[in-house]
Amino acid sequence: GCCSLILPSCSTVPITDRKQLSIIPESKINMQAAAAYEKFRTKAKLIKEGPQLKEIIEIGKRIEIAVSSFFTNKGEEDPTKNFSWDYVLVDNDKVVNAWCMPGGKIAVYTGLLKITKNTNALSIVMGHEIAHAVAKHSVERASQAMTINLGTQVADIFLGGAINRTRNTIGQNTGMDIFRIGIFNPFGRKQETEADYLGLIFSSLAGYDIRESVKLWQRMAEKNKGKEPPVFLSTHPSSAKRISNLKNWINEVIIKYPPIKL
Repeated sequence: GCCSLILPSCSTVPITDRKQLSIIPESKINMQAAAAYEKFRTKAKLIKEGPQLKEIIEIGKRIEIAVSSFFTNKGEEDPTKNFSWDYVLVDNDKVVNAWCMPGGKIAVYTGLLKITKNTNALSIVMGHEIAHAVAKHSVERASQAMTINLGTQVADIFLGGAINRTRNTIGQNTGMDIFRIGIFNPFGRKQETEADYLGLIFSSLAGYDIRESVKLWQRMAEKNKGKEPPVFLSTHPSSAKRISNLKNWINEVIIKYPPIKL
């Protein structure tokens, strides 16, 4: 990782203190994300008013303030200081999803609300997505991809193209990219688990009942029953692993990260 690179550039994930590769400037990623977000807004079918959108904005604002206050109170740099927060509700019942682009651009799909069912559960999902942005996972992913592409290109020169030949052969025979399975997916699961943990903290800091997280993922597991891919092929932890992690974290988070007065 960081130590093996020429002219390494590392940063530290807030709270977890995990070292991460950070070659590409956050400002560049945020600028690209903002442009993509505006393009998305023009094409997506958005719900512009109503209680569901109001709830999403309220949860987001509470987490915004709680996260910023937490780091300020500790005398640490606020990782969201350059965010331009925005929230949209996408009218699509078939999509059970939410995401947060770098820089705080958040979308929730109406299909997700059928699974969350209540404010506390929705705060868990939004906290998780916001955690990806706070932990700068997009910067890390882009930096990792850059080093992998550069490294394989250099190695292939000395190996006479053996890496690409092997990659293409396996890909043609199995439909799988060995680098995506062997490198990107485990890396993705690490980020997802970190976002689960940080998201739980952010939801707790904002005053929500994080015990609802277990019930949420039990409902999610039931919906995905028989549909989840094998763990080694997935960028997300299995629902069972996720539920186990959450059960182990909940009491610690409630004690160490109580609600901040907003």
